[in-house]
This record gives sequence, C-alpha cells and structure tokens, in this order.
Amino acid sequence: MRLGLDYYERPALQVAPELLGKVLIVQEGKSRRAGRIVEVEAYVGEHDLACHASKGRTPRAEVLFGPAGRAYVYFIYGMHYCFNVVTDPEGVASAVLVRALEPLEGIPPSLRTDGPGKLCRAMGIDLSFNRADLRGDRIHLLDMPPLPSRSVAKGRRIGVDYAGKWARKPYRFWVRESRYVSRSPAVSQA
Repeated sequence: MRLGLDYYERPALQVAPELLGKVLIVQEGKSRRAGRIVEVEAYVGEHDLACHASKGRTPRAEVLFGPAGRAYVYFIYGMHYCFNVVTDPEGVASAVLVRALEPLEGIPPSLRTDGPGKLCRAMGIDLSFNRADLRGDRIHLLDMPPLPSRSVAKGRRIGVDYAGKWARKPYRFWVRESRYVSRSPAVSQA
C-alpha cells in the first residue's frame, strides 16, 4: 500500500525515523527500481540553518514549503542529485533527505546506494522528479511494518558543518547493522 498524504503531513522529525524500512519505487515505462530506505536525515524548517529553506522562499527551496508528499530533488557539487521527502503541513518548510537504500529490484549490481548521490544515480532520480507527487505512478513509497526501536540508530547529520549548532543536532537516523548505510559517526539509540 502506498503512503498517503496524512503520513507526510507530520513533522519531519517524526516522519524521518518512520521512513526507515519503507520501500521507494521508481517506475519509468517498463523499468521498475525499488529499494528499502535504511538511512535518512530530517531538516526542520527555516530556523534550521542546515535546511535550504533557511535562506527563505527561494525558487530552489519553494517546494519545501509544501504541499507535503512531494519530492524535493536538487543538484549539488556539479555532479550529484539528492532526493528528499517534503513533510509537515503546507507553509512549514521541512523535508527528509533519503541518504541510503538497500537494493531490492531493478538496480544493477554495479551501482551503489550507500549515499544520497549514489542512490539517486542507481534509482534514476534527477531534477525531472523535483516536485513530483510521491503518491503517483512514477515515484512512490510503499508502507511496510515499522522497525523495532532497537534496530534504529541516530546521530548528527553529515556534511552540514557550516550550520553551526544545527550541524550537531541528532537528526540523522539509520538502520543498525545495514551494510548499505553511508557511514556511522556518533551513534546513539533512537
């Protein structure tokens, strides 16, 4: 069953750990790619200096302000796409970055999924997915049973050192023991 709008219209810090174990599906014609989410990071609004919305309602960040249940895809370092799930009620600029997937279907073995840029490459996600409804046929998330809390770890986000105290917030969540997680600094139990 696909995740519904009510699932996404909740705070990013609530959605983020609950996305672990859900399945991301990308369908392009007859090609279907699927992966189980094993690592995410929450970005919680304009006050969060690591969030793209901290610069206000720019053309790039506009999608973060809603509606929820949309994809926010952006291009970084001139080479990588990153895929986010927009959360919270409309007007609250929040999202969850999907950092890593466990491949399930249609992903060539030569492609890795242990990082946001790598998973976008493996799943075929690019800027054409920006603003896509995550309940549609081209891209969607399937509900799966929640993971037991002992299977979930949390720690600081990666690559946002510029954000001062916001860089140290424990807003990154991952599946313990998953070999597909990008890396594991500063571990604590969720």
